[in-house]
Amino acid sequence: MKLAKIAGYAGLSALVASVVIACSQTTPPAGTNPTTSTGTTEKLSGTIAIDGSSTVTPILEAVAEEFNAAQPDVSVTVGTSGTGGGMKKFIGGELDMAMASRPIKDEEAAKLKEAGIEFIEIPVAYDGLTVVVNPENSFVDYLTVEELNKIWMPGSKVANWSEVRAGFPNEPIKLYGAGTDSGTFDYFTLAINGEEGASRTDYQASEDDNVLVQGVKGDKGALGYFGYAYYIENKDALKVVPIKATNDAQAITPSEDTIRDASYQPLSRPLFVYVDKKKMEGNAALKEMVRFLIQDSEKSIADTGYVPLSADIEALVWGIVESGKTGSRFHGSTVGLKMTDILAAEGK
Repeated sequence: MKLAKIAGYAGLSALVASVVIACSQTTPPAGTNPTTSTGTTEKLSGTIAIDGSSTVTPILEAVAEEFNAAQPDVSVTVGTSGTGGGMKKFIGGELDMAMASRPIKDEEAAKLKEAGIEFIEIPVAYDGLTVVVNPENSFVDYLTVEELNKIWMPGSKVANWSEVRAGFPNEPIKLYGAGTDSGTFDYFTLAINGEEGASRTDYQASEDDNVLVQGVKGDKGALGYFGYAYYIENKDALKVVPIKATNDAQAITPSEDTIRDASYQPLSRPLFVYVDKKKMEGNAALKEMVRFLIQDSEKSIADTGYVPLSADIEALVWGIVESGKTGSRFHGSTVGLKMTDILAAEGK
């Protein structure tokens, strides 16, 4: 396995948590409220097209519903094509906003540049990729990254639970995981197999996490992975699997706390939306929805099962939007990412 890259993903999640701590030292100017000060009472109209990650979809659906309560004349459509599928539509100019469960790829950013599309990158929440088994599974108390790698690595022939660990029963294992257009697939394969896109192919794949949930629910021998919110929504019908980052590490269960502080490793991650800057500048409804997403959606995000950003991070992200800063602060930074690098970039 390429442990440097795995460590890099850990660094990405830890960085986001670190930024929360660092930014908590920043005090808003007296008399201002960074959560509501830029809101509008103006009635807006228009259309907003959003597509992409099925992991991020619950967030945007919840936010869109709440936004429409305040702005009923704005039509917001939220599609689910997977991170890669949404990016293709974004590059093609079909979308105002693309949802992504991993940072934008360099090749995607290059294609956007060729298409003349400037984008603004917006972290919206924290997630922890959650490994689950069927609730009738009584023997899996945790799994190590090494065991997950043994199961999921390219060319793996593991077909029975007894092949995963001595003492596990001689029962067939059925795998459910993200499709190749999914950012979850990219993230999981890099974190577990050490290389983005490196995976065995003989498993039930889907970009729709609900399909994976139903598969694990209905199969006694199942093992699957998907976003934390889909586990929370179905936790009474699934069994969560704690993860050991190394064989001698403590087994950590994904939770709001372990995802926020990045102790759930290597599967904690930030979630993103990417907004077309030019379209936002020409669409007051889109600009207001972006503001609403960043500043007024903490409860909606928490209700979906994901972990909201802090108020200080929200203020930092809104400052990026207000200043019109384009490009990615996370792309190409899955190895050795440091908070000082981000701060230096923001200072330029």
